[in-house]
Amino acid sequence: MPVINFKYSDLCTMLGREVSQDVLVERIPMIGADMHETESGCEDMSVEFFPDRPDLYSVEGLARGMRAFLDIEPGMKTYDVGDSDIDVYIDDSVKSVRPYFLCGVVTGVEMDDTLLKSMMELQEKLHITIGRKRSKLAIGIHDMDKVEPPFTYRLADPHSIRFVPLAKTEEADMDEILKTHEKGKEYAHLLDGMDRYPVIQDKEGRVLSFPPIINGALTAVTVGKRNLFIDVTGNDRKAVKGALDIVCTALSERGGRIMSVRMHEDGKTFSSPDLQPSRMDVSASECDKFLGLSLGPDGACECLRRMGMDASYEGDVIHVTYPSVRLDIMHKVDIFEDVATGYGFDRFGGKYSLDQTAGGLEPITTFSESIRDIAIGMGYTEVNTLTLSSEKEEFELSGLPRLDNVRVLNPITEDHTCLRSYLMPSLVRILRRNRHRDLPQKIFEIGYVVRDEKTVPHLCMMCTASKTPFTEMKSVTEGMLREMGCEHSLRPCAYPAFIDGRGAEILMDGKPIGFFGEMSPAIILDYDLTHPVMFAEIDLGPILAGRKETLF
Repeated sequence: MPVINFKYSDLCTMLGREVSQDVLVERIPMIGADMHETESGCEDMSVEFFPDRPDLYSVEGLARGMRAFLDIEPGMKTYDVGDSDIDVYIDDSVKSVRPYFLCGVVTGVEMDDTLLKSMMELQEKLHITIGRKRSKLAIGIHDMDKVEPPFTYRLADPHSIRFVPLAKTEEADMDEILKTHEKGKEYAHLLDGMDRYPVIQDKEGRVLSFPPIINGALTAVTVGKRNLFIDVTGNDRKAVKGALDIVCTALSERGGRIMSVRMHEDGKTFSSPDLQPSRMDVSASECDKFLGLSLGPDGACECLRRMGMDASYEGDVIHVTYPSVRLDIMHKVDIFEDVATGYGFDRFGGKYSLDQTAGGLEPITTFSESIRDIAIGMGYTEVNTLTLSSEKEEFELSGLPRLDNVRVLNPITEDHTCLRSYLMPSLVRILRRNRHRDLPQKIFEIGYVVRDEKTVPHLCMMCTASKTPFTEMKSVTEGMLREMGCEHSLRPCAYPAFIDGRGAEILMDGKPIGFFGEMSPAIILDYDLTHPVMFAEIDLGPILAGRKETLF
């Protein structure tokens, strides 16, 4: 989790009054943080924040939050946004690379070493967290007095533009930067497969930034009174806007004035940053029931103002207004959580209940345990595999019917690109890793797959041996179904996963619930196996439902 470092005296200056360090050490954790390596009486303080509050990732954001929480300035902090009369143009070419670009200006910032360090840390923490190591967004902070608007965001040939990157003294083109600069080598993978790279330039073609890699040395921010230009590029507009708002408001907390720019995109013009708050209505009685409190609408509004929001009510309906930097507010339960935080987690509690209750296993658990005993009795060994798989193994190599699966948005490896729809590929991978072991190998798994965006319990049994006749798998499958009390019928199936004529589908009440058979030699070779394989996979949901029990 992000850790911010600051001076106790600096925080008190931003709070507008001196607050006892012991009080801060006691109260800061109550807004969702942990005091990190902080000793009473020591000027240096460190706070470790939960990932859901990026607006608190700087001492400026912390001071804003604590002014409300400590009732120094309750309610939502508003910021005046002036007009800088600066134009920024977004070229259509960037749509295929990093389509979202927002920026703003903060003037009259008294930049000292403390603020410079704070902004660098905030920028890097936003890169790592909501920026997903710059893959989702990247931030640039520039000395605007060294360049001339209007600014343009576009794609350019990697060899056509040369500039001095940050922390260097020699010019290089963008391709050379990816190969030689420390940040270039670290983040080059974000531009893999692209023949043109994004760049932000001023009126004279001077480079402000090569996002998401590195800023230009020309606009490096140094100590002194500065007018700053902030840019954020990325693949998620909400995250890009949130990061821009967080940086601009943090600088405003230090005395800077936020100024908007005119963004030109797709023939349309809009202003940025837009710090307009969002609104949500919630029920006071539902909130009380959810939290186990009796605050009423007036009490809930007081708690929300303590969390830096504005709130009023009409009857049972609470009208909540929250700032644009609160990226964590997505649902009414997030408002309820802020009511609880504003109320004080240290005030929750009460007497322990003396009621005696008896626990019990879920029906699916007891059902699975009985199936497990049967499979082990048949000589099979249980395995547990990952729920993550790949579309290639799930549908291309397996020969099983393609389904609408749940894909991972940013997979780390090509082996884990989706949630599994079948257990069979997972078990085949076990056999592939153990193909040098003695035969026969008999394994089974009772686990969840994802069908129609729901988790469904499946059973898969698999055997590899020098000889694996279809009749053996038929006996094992029907024996298992009989022990489960499942009345069923069979019909031939023509899945490519099976040898022609040696695959069968299992029907319950006329609907398919599974299949079994001998694996096709082509599939066996695709999985790098060397011996015959037979398997069965059964959906346990309908069987359990047929026993007049529920899964949950």
